[in-house]
Amino acid sequence: MTHRGYDEHDYERYERPGRRTRPRTKERPSYDDAVLALVVTIDRGRYTCLTGEDTTVIAVKSRSLGRTGVVVGDRVRLVGDVTGAEGTLARIVEVDERRTVLRRTADDDDPYERVVVANADQLVIVSSLADPPPRTGLIDRALTAAYDADIVPLLCLTKADLAEPDDLLAVYRPLGVEHVVTRLGGDLQPLRERLRDRMSVLLGHSGVGKSTLVNALVPGTERSTGDVNVVTGRGRHTSTSVYAVELPFGGWAIDTPGIRSFGLGHVDPDHLIGTFADLAQYTEDCPRGCTHGGDEPECALDDAVAAGRADRLRLESFRRLLAIRTSAVPY
Repeated sequence: MTHRGYDEHDYERYERPGRRTRPRTKERPSYDDAVLALVVTIDRGRYTCLTGEDTTVIAVKSRSLGRTGVVVGDRVRLVGDVTGAEGTLARIVEVDERRTVLRRTADDDDPYERVVVANADQLVIVSSLADPPPRTGLIDRALTAAYDADIVPLLCLTKADLAEPDDLLAVYRPLGVEHVVTRLGGDLQPLRERLRDRMSVLLGHSGVGKSTLVNALVPGTERSTGDVNVVTGRGRHTSTSVYAVELPFGGWAIDTPGIRSFGLGHVDPDHLIGTFADLAQYTEDCPRGCTHGGDEPECALDDAVAAGRADRLRLESFRRLLAIRTSAVPY
């Protein structure tokens, strides 16, 4: 059973503390001896954490954290049995401040945010060029979420042995999004260089090759992979959990289940224009309440383009991302 649109991959549905769980005193214990660890995966309220000693520890969330969410990528502090011995459980007592937060909502009009991962440096938007065909709706939504979260986007196009990438790359060239193109059995060195020493989260539809990439980058990972449904043209849901994998050449790759919904109800349009510094400088001349959309009759961005001070393709790309926040474009 789900609650308020939550599905089995949303950690929040397992984090509902029972009644009368408030501490009986305002005094808080000191956790000076707590062990710092990284949350690498979550399964039904059990958190797999990796300590600085490369010890894998299973933990539960301390009652004192209340409704504080814990997600993959969080830096947490553990107390209790942190030996990692079979059958032992530690407790997560603190969650360090997050550098970045990648969020989504179930739908564009859903007021409830879900945190996908924490502390990511880079969002790798994985799209196959064929089988299944690319869907620009999800790519646009993922880019919007990345810009809103101040996370660097990277477009990773897979299955280049089945189709050429030129047409798709032309759509995103005005945005200046970095990209890598891969093919079956091809050289992954360009992708390794982009991932090196970064915390990268891989996001995309089922069947586009996220888990295949992780298995190739980190042999022995054995993330589940699947085929594409020949009737619907959509990938079958294979990976069922968010999982962080340490890369042998430095950095982390966070594999995610295939996206079935990626709402942008949490995205503030005013924040989105701020990520386009070359355009934002001209909005000071916009009338009060201007949304900077294509239907605004006196938007200063149009004047800047007409005067040759701003790039037309950049403005069109920005307005496409702005519009998709509340559009019914399938993804």
